[in-house]
Amino acid sequence: MKPSATVSPYKIASAKFAGAYLVTMRPYLMFVSGITGIAGMAFAPGLIPAVAIPIAFAAFLSYGFGQALTDCFQIDTDSVSAPYRPLTRGVITQRQVLVVSAIGLTCCITVFAIRNPINLGLGIAAGIGLATYTYFKRRWWGGPWYNAWIVSVLFTMGYIAGGGIPLQWPRPSFYLALGGVFFGYANFVLSGYFKDIEADKKAAYNTLPVVFGRKIAAVGSDLFAAGMWICLAAYFTSAFLSEPSAAPSVLTILFLLSAAGATLAAQILLHRVRRDEESHPAIGLVVHSYILSLAAVACTQYPSWGLILFLFYLLFVLTLRARPSRSQI
Repeated sequence: MKPSATVSPYKIASAKFAGAYLVTMRPYLMFVSGITGIAGMAFAPGLIPAVAIPIAFAAFLSYGFGQALTDCFQIDTDSVSAPYRPLTRGVITQRQVLVVSAIGLTCCITVFAIRNPINLGLGIAAGIGLATYTYFKRRWWGGPWYNAWIVSVLFTMGYIAGGGIPLQWPRPSFYLALGGVFFGYANFVLSGYFKDIEADKKAAYNTLPVVFGRKIAAVGSDLFAAGMWICLAAYFTSAFLSEPSAAPSVLTILFLLSAAGATLAAQILLHRVRRDEESHPAIGLVVHSYILSLAAVACTQYPSWGLILFLFYLLFVLTLRARPSRSQI
């Protein structure tokens, strides 16, 4: 299904286009990439605000530009599951979104690359991954892990940008946290498919829940969630055993307990989903869990960031509530 040809698209330099593009970016999910970049750079020692703030801002925006880019290749299924979106309504065009997204992603990559040129190659690889994601989403075995490696690259870019030049090899705990990012984001992708099953069937997107049904897909989600917590448990054990005198802050514990509770509730709810319209509470809890768990990781590395991370999470909650469609996450 294509946007109606009778709709006149907004001019790219207009305020209406900017507003429509912002909806396409999914502001409530930019917190996902934001916390990923923040957690990654938290492994770099001696960070100062002049370095940390631009990296966090670029990471935050990268999800929005990347989501808009991938939407250009999924108008068929979005026309059924999310007809409110500007691309499906035809008020902005695929070409416009491709241009703006490419420019935006280039700017984000540049921020990372200024600190270390290695990030230029990683950023280009991630950009190619975003542009080719739809191919893998159409195959039941491909979507979650393919999207997860792209976000894992962002976590790595955050660390590299935070470390600058010369770059030191990260501590072993970094790789454990990276595993948490991979499995946690893969779970978000898979759970997100639950809201679009009927639309994906019509558009020939053979996702895991489309091919094998909700029950098996929910078990797959459980495995991703378990993988995330195994990695994070190992990370926190490693982090505190390496410094016996260190103790987790109150906010770190709060983030962790809240993340664990959100994960448990999300997995229970996901097994109870019978219709697409019932899935958004579970998906939302998966997002809460991901952001809270990585906030705990960042807070472990930099306890002084605790209040900022708490305000970051609070802003996410408020932005999520303001999304244009309650059934879409």
